[in-house]
Amino acid sequence: MVGTQVSVIGSGKENEARAEEVGRLLAGRGCTVVTGGLGEVIAVASRRAKSAGGTTIGVLPGERLAEANEWVDYAVATGIGHARNLAVVASGQAVIAVGGSWGTLAEIAFARRLGRPVVVLEPGWQLEGDGIERAESPEHAVDLALAHL
Repeated sequence: MVGTQVSVIGSGKENEARAEEVGRLLAGRGCTVVTGGLGEVIAVASRRAKSAGGTTIGVLPGERLAEANEWVDYAVATGIGHARNLAVVASGQAVIAVGGSWGTLAEIAFARRLGRPVVVLEPGWQLEGDGIERAESPEHAVDLALAHL
């Protein structure tokens, strides 16, 4: 039986504190945190989830497991570059976007195509549509994401 897995996506140093809190809250609710396994937002979300006793999965763009940040429990080496964004969001039952750039936008689109609920933590991509919700705080983002599961 698979436990609850939530994908945390995004980028930008200015978003790290909010991502850290998302990681902590998800771990506290018993969720496995799925990320792209590298740096910035996804590294701090993994770090905080680990420090709160949670489990983390990193879906890597390259072929080397050693590329994963030190807080990834289980690394998946894809060797497919940016195409791994699909695997990141497909591996979560819900997705929380914290900041981000074009890769994050692609992940949001993939998530919606797959029917995964997406929560955009403010400030974030200005998107609307079925299955996309906005959250004012990390707590709100986690509550919204888990309400769909």
